Amino acid sequence: MMRSHMSKTLKNLPLVNDASRRSFLKLAGAAGAAAAFTATLSACGGAATTSGSTAANTATANKDLIIEAGISYALSTGFDPMTASGATPLAANLHIFEGLVELHPATREPYNALAAADPKKVNDTTYQVTIREGAKFHNGSPVTTDDVVYSFTRVMDPANNSLFSQFIPFIADVKALDATTVEFSLKYPFPGFGPRISVVKIVPQALASADQKAFDAAPVGSGPYKLVSAVKDDKIVFEAFADYNGPKPPLAKGMNWLLLSDAAARVTAVQSGRVQAIEDVPYLDVDGLKSKVQVESVQSFGMLFMMFNCAKAPFDNKLVRQALHYGLDKDSIIKKALFGNATAASSYFQEGHPDYVKAKNVYGYDAQKAADLLKEAGVTSLEFELVTTDTAWVKDVAPLILESWNKLPGVKVTVASLQSGAMYSDRIGTGNYTVAAAPGDPSVFGNDADLLLSWFYASETWMGKRAYWTTPERATLQGLMVEGTQATKDESKKIVGEIVDLVSEELPLYPIFHRRLPTAWEEKNLTGFQPLPTTGMSFIGVGRTS
Repeated sequence: MMRSHMSKTLKNLPLVNDASRRSFLKLAGAAGAAAAFTATLSACGGAATTSGSTAANTATANKDLIIEAGISYALSTGFDPMTASGATPLAANLHIFEGLVELHPATREPYNALAAADPKKVNDTTYQVTIREGAKFHNGSPVTTDDVVYSFTRVMDPANNSLFSQFIPFIADVKALDATTVEFSLKYPFPGFGPRISVVKIVPQALASADQKAFDAAPVGSGPYKLVSAVKDDKIVFEAFADYNGPKPPLAKGMNWLLLSDAAARVTAVQSGRVQAIEDVPYLDVDGLKSKVQVESVQSFGMLFMMFNCAKAPFDNKLVRQALHYGLDKDSIIKKALFGNATAASSYFQEGHPDYVKAKNVYGYDAQKAADLLKEAGVTSLEFELVTTDTAWVKDVAPLILESWNKLPGVKVTVASLQSGAMYSDRIGTGNYTVAAAPGDPSVFGNDADLLLSWFYASETWMGKRAYWTTPERATLQGLMVEGTQATKDESKKIVGEIVDLVSEELPLYPIFHRRLPTAWEEKNLTGFQPLPTTGMSFIGVGRTS
């Protein structure tokens, strides 16, 4: 599943055998708190598909230069990695903080960061991790095993309501064995321990515990860059951390991230050379920018999904749900609204993802089949409102969805475009909807099949309190997930296929397409840069040449 150069501990990751379904089912509260965040982070995933790619610049970086970048989202939250939930602070935290293990932002492959070596498996429910010798925080204090223990326990503490607690439900206890080694006791065997603990970033206990609000505004980590200043709707300023001794040293004197939510301003900034890179290139501007800078559209897991209120007739009938999927001219929608920068779903996973398996049911455009399924379901007249988020590209897609459906006999659909938080709290959370379409993407947290499937399908928040899916098939799905946690690698792959087939048949929530994300940068001036399959940019291992 991982490349051959990865160490054994971080390489042998089962496809589904990566978390406990029983524990995930208890975490509705944490998942609910992340609803708006999930919609914001609308793309991240596995293998990349690119357009306009050329050989990467491998010239030596000039460490006296500053990297300047155009970021598409304002600074919506603070930086404390226990609570940070915005796209921009999460991207910033990739540079400010370290986990014991990290996932490379672009390749999603694990590597040891604050850990000096791979986690040592003592037995099936015990792991030990030794921290990197000489590691320091940005204030000069040494990173200690007590800091590691504190960083995990504060995330695990229910009183702190950390979004990230739901990703480490397998940890029972964390303790310092000595000045260099931390021991993790697990509730049950968890083969994917190494990569999954990357969700917890290590913070200095003395600062974070003394004043959490102050720490949230002025974070101190052990990463290659330290935060100098951050002004909402203006810019974030970083400088290289001179005492960093880890595997990904800073290659620039500092970074200035200009917060340019206006798409035209971002395009102008990279065209004029004011910045060396921008994220979230408007699809309309991709071709025009290619004559001036490098542009790549990276295939992501990030999806536009369709979710049904399965408690309301006739959407409680899977034939109706299937009909509406068949009734979407996805290729036309992708071409017209996204200028081809998406791939119609043929699975829960995007094509190219390590765990991709083609679903038993692939919903190509077939208006006649859609009409036949509605007839079979006894539906001769179907009038409803589609609820969507007001995300810019979703607003472009929504009229084309309506255009497809309104061509079906007896079908009449209108649309309500709402701010994400309001859509979930006022409409979906109260059951006051029938069909919804929204962005979704948990792969920013991890890329294994178990995590990606669990986010939507093991959560009571999504299946119970949003899709209102309570049929026997849901119990079957939950059983498959539990079975997968104890399965061998080969058995897990089979179970993933069964799960994908089941959700493609039942469709309580299922992708319409997976997006590609365009990033633009001055290839001749940046060395080591790779576009990400997620909102945000990474300058880990990146420098300026001029």
